[in-house]
Amino acid sequence: MTSSSIALRTPRRNWWGAQPIGSLFALPYLVFVAVIFAYPLGFAVYIAFHDYFFTAPGVEVPKPFVGFDNFVTALTDPQVLESFRNTAVFLVINVPLTVVLGLVLATALDAGVRWASAYRIAFFVPYLTASVSLVGVWMLLFSSGGLVNAVLGPLAPDPSWLVNPALAMPTIALYVTWKQLGFYILLYLAALQNVPRELHESAETDGANGWQRFLNVTVPGVRATTTLVLILAIITGANLFTEPYLLTNGGGPDGASVTPVLLIYQRGIQQQNPDVAAAIGMILVIVVGLLSLIANRVNRET
Repeated sequence: MTSSSIALRTPRRNWWGAQPIGSLFALPYLVFVAVIFAYPLGFAVYIAFHDYFFTAPGVEVPKPFVGFDNFVTALTDPQVLESFRNTAVFLVINVPLTVVLGLVLATALDAGVRWASAYRIAFFVPYLTASVSLVGVWMLLFSSGGLVNAVLGPLAPDPSWLVNPALAMPTIALYVTWKQLGFYILLYLAALQNVPRELHESAETDGANGWQRFLNVTVPGVRATTTLVLILAIITGANLFTEPYLLTNGGGPDGASVTPVLLIYQRGIQQQNPDVAAAIGMILVIVVGLLSLIANRVNRET
């Protein structure tokens, strides 16, 4: 058989792949990603390296390239640094609580506790409920005259939770953990279905108690899902905006709950400095990417 006949028999690879119909069906989603995500991200990178400002439609004004000046301005701004510290406080509280509570509650539901279906609905309802209505409830609960302080009595903090510089961000972290927990419980429940029951039975036969089976069978069995939960929790925390904006009136008290995304809104929209806002966004993307890589590496090695 000649090389020319082999070439004739070899299927040609076109730019649309081996399955043109599949590529055609995927095209609308690719266009969606390009328009909604790729173009804004690329435009934000462009803005971050230029002296950019909004102008009236049809008005052309030079926007010179300024290199890393906008990044220097952002990194030397005390409020920007404080926003990243606030986010670090949030992540330190929210991420471990999300992973531990999500896995423990999912394991309890998977074990067949009574009223498991009702608990699943109860855990998932806050995730589906509009943030504005839930925020209103939490503001009433954690206000100075709210139910929480009434229960605590003399142990209640003064000033109260959401107006206390030391407690505002931890309170927001608890709120987000409670609101998002149902979604992560569902992820863990799906992962637990793939852990072979034979492993639990074998461990039980060897004399392992429930806690030992949880540590040596359940936790390793859902490690891939734990990595996903870690990354999603980090991304959610880094994009925190609605909760501090509504719960603490835009990052109060005195910037104790301001976040980078909230600061991007303030700098870019309210103060008309989109170039500095874009630089903050690029820094945030880099930080989130590094944290996600570290979380992935640590979870694989443990």
